[in-house]
Amino acid sequence: MCGIVGAVAGRDIVPVLIEGLRRLEYRGYDSAGVAVVNGTGKVARLRTVGKVKMLQEALQATPTNGHTGIAHTRWATHGVPSERNAHPHISRDGLAIVHNGIIENHDELRAELRAKGYEFTSETDTEVIAHRIHFHMQTLGDLFKSVRATVAELEGAYALVVLSESQPDRLILARMGCPVVVGLGEQENFVASDVAALLPVTRRFIFLEEGDVAEVGRQGVRVLDAEGKGVTREEKISELSADAAEKGQYAHYMLKEIHEQPLAVANTLLERVANGRLLEAAFGPKAAQIFPHVEYVRIVACGTSYHAGVVAQYFIEQICRIPCRVEIASEYRYRNAVVPKNSLFVTISQSGETADTLAALRLAKQSGYLAALAVCNSPESSLVRESDLVMLTRAGPEIGVASTKAFTTQIAALSLLVIALAKTHGCDAERERGLVTRLIELPGLIEKTLALDPVIRQMAERFVAKHHALFLGRGALHPVAMEGALKLKEISYIHAEAYAAGELKHGPLALVDADMPIVTVAPNNDLLEKLKSNLMEVRARGGELYVFADPESGIEPSEGVHVIHMPRHVSYFQSPIIYTLPLQLLAYHVAILRGTDVDQPRNLAKSVTVE
Repeated sequence: MCGIVGAVAGRDIVPVLIEGLRRLEYRGYDSAGVAVVNGTGKVARLRTVGKVKMLQEALQATPTNGHTGIAHTRWATHGVPSERNAHPHISRDGLAIVHNGIIENHDELRAELRAKGYEFTSETDTEVIAHRIHFHMQTLGDLFKSVRATVAELEGAYALVVLSESQPDRLILARMGCPVVVGLGEQENFVASDVAALLPVTRRFIFLEEGDVAEVGRQGVRVLDAEGKGVTREEKISELSADAAEKGQYAHYMLKEIHEQPLAVANTLLERVANGRLLEAAFGPKAAQIFPHVEYVRIVACGTSYHAGVVAQYFIEQICRIPCRVEIASEYRYRNAVVPKNSLFVTISQSGETADTLAALRLAKQSGYLAALAVCNSPESSLVRESDLVMLTRAGPEIGVASTKAFTTQIAALSLLVIALAKTHGCDAERERGLVTRLIELPGLIEKTLALDPVIRQMAERFVAKHHALFLGRGALHPVAMEGALKLKEISYIHAEAYAAGELKHGPLALVDADMPIVTVAPNNDLLEKLKSNLMEVRARGGELYVFADPESGIEPSEGVHVIHMPRHVSYFQSPIIYTLPLQLLAYHVAILRGTDVDQPRNLAKSVTVE
């Protein structure tokens, strides 16, 4: 959600801060701000409501510079989007702070601070932290010690970066439940909530652990862990390039990311399959000892990742013959789940910092699971570091809030898990070779399917004036329909719902009329004839059908039935990824025609790092 950038250097760091914020715009935000210790030794702050561009324009009108500074993009939790609620927040004596997360005991702390004479100018929980740090400074006299004393009093989740004009050559940061990284330079160091913000200035990073408090200066970094012991966090080199998150020739990040899917899926499979075989080591060194003992799989995720998990459920039960259950992370973490013997706990997250999914993993590690596997796109994330096994999706940076390549690479990664489990539960070499071959064919099939773009663009024109849409699928294509409905509602703001087609007669059929488009995915599989029967039910009620059909399905255009035939027949194992693509393109083109903000839809954030 919110984005943090900070720097301590011998040069003017305002351009670094602004560029960092720009690279974090994909996370979703409603205001932005910057604070630096300027040439007079005072903290200069500037905040604006709206995009980073507006902050840049404000800086042009009121120039400022400095060698130490912090910046932030805020997504409103406590208090409406406004300049006074925007970060950084300032306490007395030039103490400034930026903060990601939610402080649950802020009301209690606010009351204590008011009693001590502190005045509040915002509605945020963050301002409470700023004043509390200042309060401790009066007795401790040291910023680092005061931050440690303050975080010991906080309940909730936070990533904090603090500066003070009284100690201007350092930043103090702390982490609990929200990510924060340190970027290492030469005689300069940086701080951010995401490595993407700092790639133009460094590829060397250290990642703070839960409970860490760190001091960052030009000459180095000092870290104390949750117990107050000095620790050294391992330096890592990021493999991401500075231009990996640029739009290039595309009008929007989302369109670029849709067309990156052939390469993203190929990269996800790369070095993990060879000669018709899955290389189990791709899941980590413990996989060979764990997978043979798995008798039950529980998958936990949110949003688009949840849909990928539901696809995997069909595969795991049909191909591996292992019982599997998929749950929404925000629900799982608050119920007393029964853990069957030898259960594998699988989490799915694009960012690896999704608050509910992380909390579910931490609960699972106390609940007697055999092991925890993370399917994730962020190698440096908390989810990856805290799991026993890992399958990285290698999608590369995904900037558009509405996930596309993250989803298809998640399905590809989960398909590798299906093969791995099947191998240890009776799948012979010939069957394994067939499944691996189907996966290797996917990048080429994706390219052919994306060539449908011009036809789908024409179809999108029929959706522009609509207010509701229904998506239908059966079997492993039901979660694909769910994902298609989510994409349409996310970026075009058309209300869309998805149902298993067999459920039509149990309620949704009451909504069907000539004004509601019915979007259907129709591969040629064992459920095709059942699906055709469901479609006839729709036509009998005057519903307008839009069908993405297998060329061998026998479904042809007719009055009220608009058909786009897929380039070729695909197997059961390939169909969820291939039939997702036209739904992504449909949502994109409808949103463009309706004039919405495709990459940053209203009210949404890319990485949901608070509950």
